[in-house]
Amino acid sequence: MPQAPTPAQPAPSSAAENAAALRGEPADPSQPLDRYEQSQVRFRTVFENAPLGQKIITPDLTIRQANPAVVAMLGCAGVEDLVGRKIIEFAHPDHRADWQELQARLWEHRLPAFTLETCLVRCDGSSFWCQVHSVLFPDEDGELGYTILEDISDRKSLEVKLKRVYDAQETILQLATHDLKGPIAHIELLTDLLQREVASRSGEAPPPPEMVHYLSLIQGACAHAHALLQDVLYVGDLDQNGLQKRPTDLHAYLTTQLNLHRLAAQEKGIALALDLAPGPVQARLQPEKFGRVLDNLLHNALKFTPAGGTVTVGLREHEGKVRFTVQDTGVGIPGRLHNNLFDKFNPTRRAGLNGKITTGLGLFIAKQIVELHGGHIWLESREKEGTTFFIEIA
Repeated sequence: MPQAPTPAQPAPSSAAENAAALRGEPADPSQPLDRYEQSQVRFRTVFENAPLGQKIITPDLTIRQANPAVVAMLGCAGVEDLVGRKIIEFAHPDHRADWQELQARLWEHRLPAFTLETCLVRCDGSSFWCQVHSVLFPDEDGELGYTILEDISDRKSLEVKLKRVYDAQETILQLATHDLKGPIAHIELLTDLLQREVASRSGEAPPPPEMVHYLSLIQGACAHAHALLQDVLYVGDLDQNGLQKRPTDLHAYLTTQLNLHRLAAQEKGIALALDLAPGPVQARLQPEKFGRVLDNLLHNALKFTPAGGTVTVGLREHEGKVRFTVQDTGVGIPGRLHNNLFDKFNPTRRAGLNGKITTGLGLFIAKQIVELHGGHIWLESREKEGTTFFIEIA
């Protein structure tokens, strides 16, 4: 009895077969014709009708194949204007090195894929920005690059406009803050002179209580405005300047930072404590700027902790990272406020136990500094149970 033929099991298409299909030539003559034709139709359909530019390049960056989207993107008459030419011929003079880097990354360093943003020149001489994503695939003549091009000119144009707006706003803000510092300083000086004048008239009738109260309010408002201006200028400085980090002995560093707040803590009847990891611990910090973070957290802890409470600064090594903690036994922070605490000028800022209002920038600045150190800051807090801020840096 004749044995029934075993049905042919279709094997998955290889990258070389796909490339052959795109070139319109059989990848393997031994394969059944119908399978090859199906493969050819499938891949040529995807290639020719893709909305993004797609092309195949050789190791010397010669264009082997290009789809209509690439032709339209480069403003050429037809695919024959591209095939056989090197893609670097279409590179903007300032960006030829981008393609040399792509060539080195793919064919010398053997990266399986590489992405860059570059500028190309159309056939009519105009230029445009595009994102290039290339992957290597095997071919009978060696390895080729399959490249996808996406026109990102609109995005780049928007980025430039946004940067101009941002730069203009920063300039106005910097000028305004610098110009306001002088008048505020004069108001502070005049208020101080008036208070001294009032205090010097000891033999005369006491000044009206309202006058003393108003002078105190003016002085407090000036101090708040001065602190706000300093914070705004500090934010601008963070945006413009990087960090010069250096190895820092954290035991000595935290001891020094905590000692800066001991007098304020004693005046409020609050205990300060250190809980340090055993053995030496080092991290790369910009000590002055990172000190700003700790100062802010300690200042807040003292501000919201009643007399008899404790503020503890901790240090641990955790999963290859350094973890700082600032823990207090204060009034805590309501859960509804947690999500906005690190926002710029956050609307949830609260007065301390002594009624002092904050600028709303302290925790925002702290977060920026921590992130510039490659770190992360977060908190855990419950009302009437206290708050713990955590900082982790590598």
